[in-house]
Amino acid sequence: MSRRIQTHEVNGLNEALLVAVLDEPGHGGACHHYQIRRWERGPGFMHDDVELCSIQFQNGPIKEHGVNGISNEALLAIVRDRLECFQAGEYACGTNEQALNHVVSAMVALASRTRERVERGVEGTHVK
Repeated sequence: MSRRIQTHEVNGLNEALLVAVLDEPGHGGACHHYQIRRWERGPGFMHDDVELCSIQFQNGPIKEHGVNGISNEALLAIVRDRLECFQAGEYACGTNEQALNHVVSAMVALASRTRERVERGVEGTHVK
């Protein structure tokens, strides 16, 4: 199974990045395996199809399956770091700051959910 994601396509770079979901949704409805490929087609471009990265998210509770993938928080931490670096350098701008604020807000929301699950004693399980 492979499903293409196109929500990132806004310019030449992003249109050359083929983002695909490689698995079916698991428990909770989320997929776990993604791939990003350089996929250039058209005049003036080499016809190219190269895997740039594969992203494997945690599949199942750690208490039941061990650590077998990354978290949303880990991926957001990478995006946060890049945006913070841009903001500390020559590419600082209001739109990068806005994006950074949204990423930080997403991380705060996810951490809040995790803390709440830890307090209820259900973190690392399939209990809602």
